Amino acid sequence: MKLTLGSKLLDLDQPRIMGVLNRTPDSFSDGGRFTGFDAALAQVERMLGEGADIIDVGGESTRPGAEEVGVQEELDRVIPLIEKLSTGLGAAVSVDTSKPEVMRAAIAAGAVMINDVYALRRPGAQEAAAGSGAALCLMHMQGEPRTMQKAPHYGDVVAEVKAFLKQRAEALQADGVPRDRIVLDPGFGFGKNLEHNLSLLRGLRPLTELGYPLLVGLSRKAMIGTLLGGKPAEERVQGSVAAALIAVLNGASIVRCHDVAPTVEALKIAAAVAKPPSNPS
Repeated sequence: MKLTLGSKLLDLDQPRIMGVLNRTPDSFSDGGRFTGFDAALAQVERMLGEGADIIDVGGESTRPGAEEVGVQEELDRVIPLIEKLSTGLGAAVSVDTSKPEVMRAAIAAGAVMINDVYALRRPGAQEAAAGSGAALCLMHMQGEPRTMQKAPHYGDVVAEVKAFLKQRAEALQADGVPRDRIVLDPGFGFGKNLEHNLSLLRGLRPLTELGYPLLVGLSRKAMIGTLLGGKPAEERVQGSVAAALIAVLNGASIVRCHDVAPTVEALKIAAAVAKPPSNPS
């Protein structure tokens, strides 16, 4: 399987790493650390050196309870960095946004992927993304960031997430987007409690039956902290790596993470074990 990123093809025969770069003061895991341009650039260079295949740049937090950011403020946070990364470093850049204005500006600045927690359902978003030539990541979310963790409810979380993602992918294809530009994200932690998240992690394999690559974002999330007895975000590295490994073994193609080096190393071991021996004798 291959994913079209603008004019490039990303081979997904092996799991790929998306490094997270939040240019926000209020992200749950690293809010405020990379708001400065030089600090953000240094972090991206470090993640690329550690093996990140894609850099996901975000200018608005989507943590539970997060407030919206204005269009111009989000543009100011992400566009100069995207320009530098795509032209100066030649990095494959994703923009984490739900605003069509930001999508268009990011693509013009060199981004090759749009990562939208609303799955392009906000007014004008699908139109902005469909003709962009970029890869499009569609995420499942019950509710919206400010209220999504207030008593989320499902009858069958895996079946409902699968049905939603199928509908959104088909809507994009009906709008002329080829399959090889579409990525699906089950949306761990977005309108889901601990049991919902665990059910999804166990049940990723049925989502791969839709025929699109799966992207998972489990890194440092509250579910990891809960399972580790309440550890804060910065102490969830090992748990996040374990969850990423389980996701890949269950069919995920792209892992979105904050801690690139340990995630890359864990997935290398998994790939070596999964690979058939060249000479069984």
